[in-house]
Amino acid sequence: MNFLRPFVERGAREVQGTNKMNIKNKIENLIKAALESLEIEIKDISLEHPADLEMGDFSTNVAMALAKEAKSNPKELAEKIISEISARQGLAEVGVEKIEAKNGFINFYLSREFFVDSVKEILENKNFGQNDIFAGKKVMVEYTDPNPFKPFHIGHLMSNAIGESISRIIEFSGAKTIRANYQGDVGPHVAKAIYEIQKIGIPDKQKSVSESALYIGECYAKGNDMYEDNPEAKKEIDEINKKIYDKSDKKINDIYDWGRRITLEAFEEIYKILGTSFNYYFFESIVAPIGEKIVNENLDKIFEKSDGAIIFHAEKYDPKLHTRVFITSQGLPTYETKELGLTKMKFEKENLDISVVITAHEQEEYMKVVSKALEMISPEYASKMKHIVHGMMRLATGKMSSRKGNVITGESLILESCEQILEKIKERDFTNEEKKQISEEVGVSALKYSILKQNIGGNIIYDFEKSISFEGDSGPYLQYSYARANSVLEKAKKENILPGFAFLKPGFGDFKKPGFWESISDIEKLLYRFPEIVFRSAQEFEPHYIANYLIELARAYNTYYGNTKIIDKDDPTSTYKVALTLAFSIVLKNGLYLLGIKAPERM
Repeated sequence: MNFLRPFVERGAREVQGTNKMNIKNKIENLIKAALESLEIEIKDISLEHPADLEMGDFSTNVAMALAKEAKSNPKELAEKIISEISARQGLAEVGVEKIEAKNGFINFYLSREFFVDSVKEILENKNFGQNDIFAGKKVMVEYTDPNPFKPFHIGHLMSNAIGESISRIIEFSGAKTIRANYQGDVGPHVAKAIYEIQKIGIPDKQKSVSESALYIGECYAKGNDMYEDNPEAKKEIDEINKKIYDKSDKKINDIYDWGRRITLEAFEEIYKILGTSFNYYFFESIVAPIGEKIVNENLDKIFEKSDGAIIFHAEKYDPKLHTRVFITSQGLPTYETKELGLTKMKFEKENLDISVVITAHEQEEYMKVVSKALEMISPEYASKMKHIVHGMMRLATGKMSSRKGNVITGESLILESCEQILEKIKERDFTNEEKKQISEEVGVSALKYSILKQNIGGNIIYDFEKSISFEGDSGPYLQYSYARANSVLEKAKKENILPGFAFLKPGFGDFKKPGFWESISDIEKLLYRFPEIVFRSAQEFEPHYIANYLIELARAYNTYYGNTKIIDKDDPTSTYKVALTLAFSIVLKNGLYLLGIKAPERM
């Protein structure tokens, strides 16, 4: 969106400024200078990391892009560019060891000194990866949004994982982040639940909060079925809905107060397990009157009456949009009206620079209509809004819906994940309390990583067994990799082998393993990239870049661990190997934090 551009442009400079090497910018300047010498003009240079680490640390297709203009073939032009760059003094000081042309691409290989310096930088900065893209900006992120009187379903888990991760990423990028949770404590869904509770009654007070919340969710599902299938029940539920708004019936009020309290308490238990806390809780019952006032004030300007209802003909202003009802013929505000009230309240509570709202794809179309209405009513708010939509999570049985009795609750999935992890570690040498903590942290990571490892907009087919695996593409694998590195560091400490660089000097070759100085591990080639990954995730509001990077990083370290004797008192390079392990643990822990995942020291 346009309002992000100044943040991104400034941040692109400042994220590079936090990295001592600023290597990408230096290589781009080398290429530009070479092209100027060849009298070739170019505005933008594409400089990327090759997918294959063997093909260099940076690669550009500039020779292919400019070959026709330069009246040359890509191979010849690439060689000319390399010749121009190599003729310049100070190439080694920049951090480039060698340059090669292959298939029209120009590949840059960074020097051993560069990688040693990058490890030093990580060890000197425990917050390695931070940038200032949102420095001084106040950003509110609204996410999770479960509704009292309905179950906390798997869609809420998705919203929570995505919202918490985005909140942490933009906070890590300089923003003052404000976490908000918007909950529908009035509306037809509440009336449907109360309709059934009236018939059966409030359960025994001895029941736990989670048991009572489950009962309320079951009543909602039954009430929804009655609303769809029984005209008399529909009429009665509509009456209950009106009474909830005007608080005219004491019996309904008592059930409402109890049900609202129970479900909100149940949600808090889930938030605690997920590691989320909110600065603001907004409720439909509070924002609805504000939205009604906005609609009525703009009647006959933006909104109009139709068959007793108040509607907005959004298609008049954008043919891709459609008409939505904002006030029903019964005089009740719809979701759209409440959204207007919510937006006004957010900006009045906090002087926001950006307001981020995270919802499922199902809300996308009606949110577009709300956005258009808001643009016409309060353009100063609309210009600061960003709507992020996520896909759906499905199991083998298909889509899950809280309107039917076949719903799988988010809470049940969390508990099942934690129980399975507990079973995996039951024979390990931990206290019962440690096992409980580890099973919670790892069980939650299994769910969060499964959600965050792919683009936010895509649907997820959730594979339970793969998600809890300690091997492969999973959250537990990342945590296990961190615990492994921590174990290495503990052993090094006992052996008094501390992270160091004293023996790592160019030309020093008296090592136990010849060629160490020249050999650069994949882990080194990945570690320095972390700030770029965080920057991109912040710029695009996409945590999956971090998730995918961490898996690649963990695999590289585990390969290194399997092929290398790290702790060896007789090996003068052992101090550097320990330094490399410490750098890995710092970057992995920072990355896990940005995904909202704990980093257990033992597993």
